[in-house]
Amino acid sequence: MSRLISKTPVYEGWSKLYKATIELDSGVVISREVEDHGSAVAVLPYDPERRVALLVRQMRTGPLVDGAADPHLLEAPAGLVDPGESEEVAVRREALEEVGATLGVLDSVGSAYSCPGVSTERIALYLGAYALADRVATGGGLEEENEEIEVIEAPLADLARRQDDGTLNDMKTLVLLSALRLRRPELF
Repeated sequence: MSRLISKTPVYEGWSKLYKATIELDSGVVISREVEDHGSAVAVLPYDPERRVALLVRQMRTGPLVDGAADPHLLEAPAGLVDPGESEEVAVRREALEEVGATLGVLDSVGSAYSCPGVSTERIALYLGAYALADRVATGGGLEEENEEIEVIEAPLADLARRQDDGTLNDMKTLVLLSALRLRRPELF
């Protein structure tokens, strides 16, 4: 069984970077760099009456550094879980901060590692219903976090077309939209 031999801090800032020394199942010892910034949540807020979803559009550093033609991604609201905070509280906080909505019942889709080859991040994924009256703020993220977020309310049928034609390129959003399509096909 593979085992962690050591984890040495290399950098600490917005995230932490460790050098991990690992013994593989075969007995071979390897070194890998691993990024750690904590657990995260993501939610797809959707209005079942109007058949729309609330998404955010924002610049993402990874695609920018990778040379993407447009580093602004359309994605489900998401964020880190604060220390001592439950996933549900984090989901509701992120929905209010990013898209200005309070959510009704949350439907857990599961949780998954976002990029397991290089990161410890595990994202808990949720669907969250809302109604027009639940849009209680403008959203847009927190100014002190420099979150230049544009709030987008999009028809679910349009999002399904974008998913099918390959123009949605955020993994958590693809998973959440797939889950909603499977669980609530009548909305599309």
